[in-house]
Amino acid sequence: MIRRVAQAGSTVLMLVAVLDPGAAAAHGNVAIEDDTCMRRVGGNMVHFSAYQPQFKPKAQYCTEIPDEGDTFLVVDLVDPGLRSMPVGIRIVRGLTETEGDQTVAEWRPVSHPDGVVRGEARLDKGLYKLIITAEGLSPSYYLLRVQQIDYSRLARSAVGPLTGLLLLAVVAYELSKLKRVRNWWASRRT
Repeated sequence: MIRRVAQAGSTVLMLVAVLDPGAAAAHGNVAIEDDTCMRRVGGNMVHFSAYQPQFKPKAQYCTEIPDEGDTFLVVDLVDPGLRSMPVGIRIVRGLTETEGDQTVAEWRPVSHPDGVVRGEARLDKGLYKLIITAEGLSPSYYLLRVQQIDYSRLARSAVGPLTGLLLLAVVAYELSKLKRVRNWWASRRT
């Protein structure tokens, strides 16, 4: 019986550890190919970061921006080839790029020898598209969610704890059955 409980407990711990979505949410120690904030403009790599120091001074965001308000936007031109060509940024409200779109902010294409395109925009609650253009190259896009609930991430974060609770319920049920069998045997002997 103790062996079964120990096995069930270790199974629960392993499942919770494997299904813990917090481990995959890290941004700092990932390979450049796996960084969700990396994109290609043409064949060149760029990295996008957003900051809201008025809320969390050291926090860095990518496409999920937690609060509306003044937001510092930084695009690092990772590949040196981009630094000598004009690179511009445009932010539009919504997810489409149409004639009547609402441009929230725009930085005209200029060269950036330091490899950093930076600016500030006021982002209200909603969805945005950040468009990075470089002269003669295909543009790159980031879809920004400002103060939005990501229901898929919420559901993924609930899977681990719910699985753990379900396994604990199964272990408790098996233990209760074991106790009933023991009581039945004890009553038969007397």
